[in-house]
Amino acid sequence: MLRPDTYIGSVHMQKQTLWVYDAGTKQMAYREISYCPGLYKIFDEILVNAADNFQRDPSMSKIKIDIKPEENMIRVWNDGRGIPVEVHGEHKCHVPELIFGQLLTSSNYDDDEKKVTGGRNGFGAKLANIFSRKFIIETADSARRRLYKQVFRNNMADKEEPVITENTRGQDYTCVTFYPDLSKFRMETMDDDIVSLLTKRAFDLAGVTDERVRVHLNGEQIKIKNFQQYCDLYLEAKEAAEAQATAEAIAT
Repeated sequence: MLRPDTYIGSVHMQKQTLWVYDAGTKQMAYREISYCPGLYKIFDEILVNAADNFQRDPSMSKIKIDIKPEENMIRVWNDGRGIPVEVHGEHKCHVPELIFGQLLTSSNYDDDEKKVTGGRNGFGAKLANIFSRKFIIETADSARRRLYKQVFRNNMADKEEPVITENTRGQDYTCVTFYPDLSKFRMETMDDDIVSLLTKRAFDLAGVTDERVRVHLNGEQIKIKNFQQYCDLYLEAKEAAEAQATAEAIAT
């Protein structure tokens, strides 16, 4: 937290012209926004973790993203293979806590291995934990028939004991819910600019993830089935902007 630039980028607001998703027009828009790169980064870490799970479990079929600025809450859920709910032999804590609540515990460091995932997990999602007031990890492990839930608070400084119950339905999933510590990003609320940028990132995921994986945002499926449809969002936005410019020129 003392040197956030090293890990998540700037924690100061900056202005930049970027592509974002305009909820009003339901199109991509290229405009100047004010946003905090650090907040965007921790959201992306959680999102990439969910997408990476498809590489480990090709039966994964759904990613659900909730962005609730009125609650200052972000949730990312996927139905891929759950995290093993067991005590790690070397580190002597449960594996979900090891992944999300302890630093420098990655195994993804083989530079000779073909890179098909987005993170190394040495910091990764733990950065979202560190920069959040509250961070909740939930996972369902069908192999061991266990459900796991653990809550971290105050920038990962405080942790509750995990609650482990029986997985009677035999399902698999992983869900991360976090409440960003906006004071660390010089923000008071998640405003329209940052929400439009995070929403655009959800559309990115729908455009590049395997066609078998459906991406939902705030309870609705994003209607993108392939990369071509994703690209069309930008082409439609460009055509709409050109048509508007032509109309304004004629009116003038």
